[in-house]
Amino acid sequence: MKLKKFYLDRNKMKYFFKFILILIFVLAFNESKASTLLESLQSAYLNNSKLNAERANMRASREEKREAFSEFLPSVTISGYRSSQDNIKGNSEDTFLKPKEQSMIVEQKIFQGFGGVANLQKKRKGQKLGEFKLKKVEQEILLEAAKVHSELLLNRKKVNINLINVDLLERQVETDQNRLEKGEINLTDLAQSESSLAGARAKLIATENDLVTSKSNFEKIIGKKSTDNIQEIEKINLNLPQSLATAYRIANSENPDLQIAFLEYEQSKLDVTIAGSELSPSATLSYKIAEQDNISSTIQERTQKTVTATATWPLFAGGKNAFNYRKFQEIKNQKELLLEDRKKETKTEVANAWSSYQSSKSVLDSIVSQVKAAEIANEGITLEYESGSSRTTLEVIQSGSILLNSKIDLASTERNFLISQFNLLSAIGRLTAKQLSLKQ
Repeated sequence: MKLKKFYLDRNKMKYFFKFILILIFVLAFNESKASTLLESLQSAYLNNSKLNAERANMRASREEKREAFSEFLPSVTISGYRSSQDNIKGNSEDTFLKPKEQSMIVEQKIFQGFGGVANLQKKRKGQKLGEFKLKKVEQEILLEAAKVHSELLLNRKKVNINLINVDLLERQVETDQNRLEKGEINLTDLAQSESSLAGARAKLIATENDLVTSKSNFEKIIGKKSTDNIQEIEKINLNLPQSLATAYRIANSENPDLQIAFLEYEQSKLDVTIAGSELSPSATLSYKIAEQDNISSTIQERTQKTVTATATWPLFAGGKNAFNYRKFQEIKNQKELLLEDRKKETKTEVANAWSSYQSSKSVLDSIVSQVKAAEIANEGITLEYESGSSRTTLEVIQSGSILLNSKIDLASTERNFLISQFNLLSAIGRLTAKQLSLKQ
């Protein structure tokens, strides 16, 4: 019996260990899976704390709109009381009463000097304002996500390029040491190779430090650790505008900063109306029904129904209402000026983004040609040097340095071209999850 139980426990342990191994394999696979740009953008969109905080703020603005609408609905109040009274009438007989009342009051605001309507309109615009503020933060986070992802990829490329360069220079030093022993070169040539190798190792250390920093930035913005198997950025269709005029037209209706400035100006006009309502008359209609018991020695029960119409007009409140009205007039003027400034600034941002996009595209084409030429030149000079021609060590080092710098320039220019596209999308107001086909 004990032996059978032992085998059963052993089988359970075997299944348990298999489960653990499968779990470890799945986790390891997820960690090692290549990270793409769209995956990084998706992760930042869903997990970034700043973006989630702005989503909560937008939901709060929706509740404010519902709160403003409640001012147009009647209010219903139920109240009641119960007390004890001992009435002493001199030499007469004392009376002891326990009066009580249950009442219900229904109040409806009839007129508020148009302040209620203006407040509702303000809250509706406040909801739209919250949506555009969310869009602004969304654009900022997606742009930062694109930057940190491409920066991480760039620094990995730089590390790899510098590793290859160090390896080539180490072999160059070994070759020069052999040639020095044969008397083909002098000690100065060897010193040049060793100096270049030391400089290459210093650049490698610097790029490795940059890579560590980019990993930290990636985790901060994207919300997850970077993987070593990060994929090259493939061409993605961002549906960019085909002309500067088209970019201007889109930005006028979709740029979040411009829309925020416009809605704040619209709200400021409504604030003037609300402040003006404090100088206007108001009217309220109320209905009260009350059931009273044991009110006096002569009245045991009674039901009262009261309809009251109330009108008020604040004639003077120490000048507070007038001062408040003038304050909001000045705020409206301020918001109008800020709106005009925002229009000019948006136009400038779109023009700069368009110019950067066009120029970076041209620069990228030139750098590609430069790298091809540098590769051909370096290969030819190296072969001539190794065959014992008149090529010097300095010429080999210079050609290798030119090739190294051109490759790094190519990686940097590819990133700049990508970011210029995202900057253009952000400037016109279309750097959103919907535009990028991210899961929402």
